[in-house]
Parts: sequence; C-alpha cells; structure tokens
Amino acid sequence: MIPTFDRKDGKLVLAHVLFAFAALLVGGIAGLLQGLVRGGMVTLPANIGYYELLTAHGVLMALIFTTYFIIGFLYSGVSHTLGGQLRPAARKLGWTGYLVMSAGTVLGVIVILSGKASVLYTFYAPMKASPWFYVALALVVVGSWLSGFGVFCQYRRWRREHRGKLSPLFAFMAVVTLLMWQIATIGVAAEVVVQLIPWSFGWVDSVNVVLSRTLFWYFGHPLVYFWLLPAYICWYVVIPKIIGGKIFSDALARLAFILFLLFSIPVGFHHQLMEPGIGGFWKFLQVVLTFMVIIPSLMTAFSMFATFEMNGRAKGAKGLFGWLRVLPWKDVRFFAPFMGMLVFIPAGAGGIVNASNQMNAVVHNTLWVTGHFHLTVATSVALTFFGIAYWLIPTVTGRVLTPRLNRLGIIQTLVWCVGMLFMSGPMHIVGLMGSPRRTAYTTYGDHPDAILWMPYHVAMAIGGTILFAGVLLIVYNVIALMRAPKGETVYPIGEVAEAAEATPRYLERWSVWIGIAVALILFAYTIPLIDMFRGVTSPGFVTW
Repeated sequence: MIPTFDRKDGKLVLAHVLFAFAALLVGGIAGLLQGLVRGGMVTLPANIGYYELLTAHGVLMALIFTTYFIIGFLYSGVSHTLGGQLRPAARKLGWTGYLVMSAGTVLGVIVILSGKASVLYTFYAPMKASPWFYVALALVVVGSWLSGFGVFCQYRRWRREHRGKLSPLFAFMAVVTLLMWQIATIGVAAEVVVQLIPWSFGWVDSVNVVLSRTLFWYFGHPLVYFWLLPAYICWYVVIPKIIGGKIFSDALARLAFILFLLFSIPVGFHHQLMEPGIGGFWKFLQVVLTFMVIIPSLMTAFSMFATFEMNGRAKGAKGLFGWLRVLPWKDVRFFAPFMGMLVFIPAGAGGIVNASNQMNAVVHNTLWVTGHFHLTVATSVALTFFGIAYWLIPTVTGRVLTPRLNRLGIIQTLVWCVGMLFMSGPMHIVGLMGSPRRTAYTTYGDHPDAILWMPYHVAMAIGGTILFAGVLLIVYNVIALMRAPKGETVYPIGEVAEAAEATPRYLERWSVWIGIAVALILFAYTIPLIDMFRGVTSPGFVTW
C-alpha cells in the first residue's frame, strides 16, 4: 500500500503551488503585451505604461512565481523525507510565511498596476517608487524567512531524533537552498528597510546609489541559485526515480550544494563591472569567485549524465549513446526537466560571458543579458518546475497523471521550447548588435542601427506570443490535474547506487560551512562597503 501524502501538509504545499501559477499567468499577460509593444506590433492605451508592464512581468515571474513554487516544493520534500509529516511548529511557520508573503504580493501588484512603481524588478535607485512598493517587498522577504525557519525547525527536530544518522539528501539540499536564501536576502532587506523605505516616505532627502545597488546585487546573484538549486534537487533526487535508475553519488551531490552555498553569494560585483565607485581589485576578486560557481554546475552535469548512462547500461543499452534510447521520453515528468537541463548548457555558457570583464563590456545592458536569464530562469528552471508539477500536484491531492494530461504536458514543453527559441535567440543576436534592454519601442529617429534591430524585435514578439500559449497550456494542465481521477501517486525519491562511495559526515557540519561562507562574504564585501558609505547620494526621480 503506497502511503498517501499528509493531508494538512498537502494543503500548505498546494496553496504555494497554485499561488505560483496564478502569478505566472498574470506575469505572462504582462510579458505578452510588453513583447508586442517592443516589437512595434501594438500600442498601449494611454493609461497603461510599458515600464509598468515590465515591472509587473519581472516581479511576478522572477520573484513571486519562483519563490512560491520553491517553498511549496521544498516543504513537500521535507515533509515526505523527514518523518512523513510536518511538525506543528514547522507547519505554522509555513502558513504564517505564506500569509505574510501573500499580503506583500497583493500590495505590491496593486501599487505596480496603479502606475506608482514602474522601477522594474531590480528597483534601482535613484528611480523612486511609492513607499508601499518597498513595504510590499519587505513583507515578501520576511514571509520567506518565516517559511525557511519552518524547514529548519523540521530538520533540526529530525536530527535530534536520529543522532549519528545522515539526513535524507532532499532535506539536506532544501536546508542548503534556504540557508543561502536567508543569508543573501539580508542584503536586499537592508537596502529596502534602511535605505529605500525612509527615502521614499520622505524621511531622508537622498539615497546612496552605489550602496543600494551593491546591496541589491549581494542578493541578486544568489537569487539565480535560489531558482536553480530546487531544479537541481529535482535533477539529482527525483529524476533518477522517474527513469527507474539510481542516484550516481550522494556525496558528490552534497558537496556540489555546499560549494553553491560558499560561492554563490560573494559574487555580486560581476553584475556591477561597468559601474564606477567599486575598486578594480574587488571586481576582479568577485569575478574569480563567480568562476568558482561553475565547478558545482559541472559536477551536476557529470552526475546527471552518469546517472542516465548507469541506468541505460543496467537495462542492457549498448554503444556510446545507447543509453539515450531507454530514457522515458514520453513521460513529461522526465521530458520537461531534461529539456531544461539541455537548455542550461548554452545558458551557462552565456553566464560565463556575462561574468568576464572584457566580454561584459560588450553585452552589458543589452538584450543579450535579457536573453541569457530567459534561458536560465524562464527555461531551465521553469521547465523543471513544470515537470515537478505533473507529479507533485497529484501526490498532494490524491490523484493520478492521466495519459491525456501527460501528452498535453509534452506538447506544452515543446511549445515552450519553440517560443523560447524564437524569443531568446534573437535577444542574444540583437544584443550583440547593440540593442539595449529595459527600453520601450523606438527607432531612435529612424537611426540605421535601430532599423536593423527591428526584425529581431518582431521575432521576439512572435516568440513571446508562443510562450504565452505555453503559459495558458500549463495553467490549463494544472487545473486539469486538480480534477484528475483519484488515486495514489508516489512521491519520487531516488535511492543511491550501491557502488557509490559513502558520504563523509563532515558535509553536515553546518557551523564549518556557514562559517566559511560568512568569512568569504566579509572578505569580498567589507572594505568596498566601507568605501561606499562615503559615496554620492541622490534625490529620487520619477521618470514615468
């Protein structure tokens, strides 16, 4: 008899997942309109601003959709692997965090759509939004902290009851992900609460621009790994079970996540390579640390393809690529995340370009960068999350994935990939031609360069339209999953291969790893931040 998912925990998980897809739908509408405007294909009504849509799209897609889905997914795995159900204290923190985040999200969306916060999702000073937009952001961050504390509470209790035992791999990875999030969001919380809220309310006259942007990017690059690490959890832990194989190495997986914790935070300056006010040595140091993050990503790629090949060989596959034939290509729970893995190859290569000082000078603030993060978060991460949804929703609701919904999921994945090819591909190309990002439709007075950009902008609009069809299809599939036939669906947690090396106990010595992470952060940021306190301040500007 397959154990059913705890009903109370299922409600908490489902609340997060459904909120995430609601944000995806609204953000997708904003993104569709934005793309059509940028391509010169439609003109917005006078009461709707392009940058208002751009802000709504970025906030809802990059911050809200991802954060809600990640927290729901991590709570589901922690509940399943650490005792079969959440402790009352952990569940209470989860619901409290959900409510606080939801209050912040609703407030933020109201402010954005009322035209008072068209500052994009990076909300760079000295552009000044309504103070209630910054209050909303603070609520979202605080709510996510509470949810993180709930996971830590569950993990700590399990460790006390199982002294000397290695924690389940999913739970270990969830703790690393949320530890990184808790440490990284200290920066954006300090920026919002200490700088932007007093400034926007008029309690102070000006804001330190370089300091505010540095605090944002202290958080902004780890945000990328907050998106990616849950996808990696799926790749490492879930996919082996779905394909009928074994996890290649528990030890390698844990080490990769520890390296992400150490090197994903002290790297924010590579987003500020073109900004004055930061010493060249500190930029160079953080570029070096950025390249260190490539190592666990390559470890992940090696581990995943080793898992696929081991699985194929165990099933009798022959030849160099015979193992490819035995993978379950018609199972959307595998197919969608696998396509995300493939897209991450060019996405990761683009990240190396962005982090390289000389090459960054070419692509900085062009559509190349927009194309890059649409490959990472909007494809690798999004497709993996979609694949998770096809088994997670049935698991927590006591239903089953039907063959029809599975086929629709395959179609939705293909639609998404085609749409992203038409959108992200032209973004990369026209970015190299100099087309800037964060701008509405303009031909710059029919300048010859801008005229050459327009076919690529039209292709981007076509790709965005195809992607919106993919949004509608995934939302339809989510609703259909809620109405699927009742049954019991296994929560897919893979087992480690028998031949794998034993996992060293020191990988769970949290005081050591947190201490090293803090030391790296202090080394990378202390002196630059001290210098920034003497930086130039600016009053606020409303440019829309």
